[in-house]
Parts: sequence; C-alpha cells; structure tokens
Amino acid sequence: MTINSSQVEIWTDGACKGNPGVGGWGALLRQGRHEKTLYGGEPDTTNNRMELMAVIQALKALKRRCDVVVHTDSQYVQKGMNEWLANWKRRGWRTADKKPVKNADLWQELDSLVQQHVLTWKWVRGHAGDPGNEKADQLANLGVELARADLMNKSM
Repeated sequence: MTINSSQVEIWTDGACKGNPGVGGWGALLRQGRHEKTLYGGEPDTTNNRMELMAVIQALKALKRRCDVVVHTDSQYVQKGMNEWLANWKRRGWRTADKKPVKNADLWQELDSLVQQHVLTWKWVRGHAGDPGNEKADQLANLGVELARADLMNKSM
C-alpha cells in the first residue's frame, strides 16, 4: 500500500471459535480511494489476542509515519491503549493488583508500533452496521478458516 496522504483509516477485528480456540484476525486499511485487506489466524489462541493481532498487523503494513484512525469494536484494545497502557508500563507490565498483564508480549509490540505513527482510537459497536467493522469481521472469520485449514493439513 503506497501512502501518499497523511491519514489512514483502519478497521480491525478478532474472532475466536472457542475461547481459547481457533482464532482469526482481520484488518481493512483505507487511504483515500485505496484499500488493503489483511487477515490471518492461529490454531490455539484467544479473542483478545486476535483483537490485538489485527491492530499490530495493520500497523506493520504501513510503510512510513502516518496519521492513523483505528476503528475497533474491542473495548479491551481501546481501553488498553487509552486508559491502562501507561500504568502497566509504569508498573513494569503489572496490573493494579500486581499480577502480570495478560498478553503483555502483544501489548509491548503494539506499544512499539504506535510510537511510529500519530494514532486516534475510535470504538465502534460490533455488528451494528459500520461497513468497515463488518468487513474486518468478515476478514477475521477468513482468518479462522485459514487456521482451521492449516490444522487440517497438519493432521493429515
């Protein structure tokens, strides 16, 4: 994706069949009239990990510093980035009750990636008709199918 405008809009979603279970992530990137879709999956994961992975993979796809609006239906991701992250870092990746932060590996990777861009986080209600969110959901489910197919091929 060639970025020649300052703003990129990204819609992300994660899906999991069983939690933990087979999971998928999807992302729709839009810059002007250009679109890019991404998806992938894992055989044994959680929905929260897939929500994080969708944002991580979308940001990795950007080739240079951008103004980014991330649309997510995950309050876990949105609150994590806007409310919890600074305190987790200050406490050495521990929660307020001194327990290790779940998915710290992905939060740390995401934290590193967001430093490369100017981000705005927007929460959208899932399955409420937002076209970008609906597309990201479809992509996440393609990721689940990809992970299932990989599992089937490995068991043969």
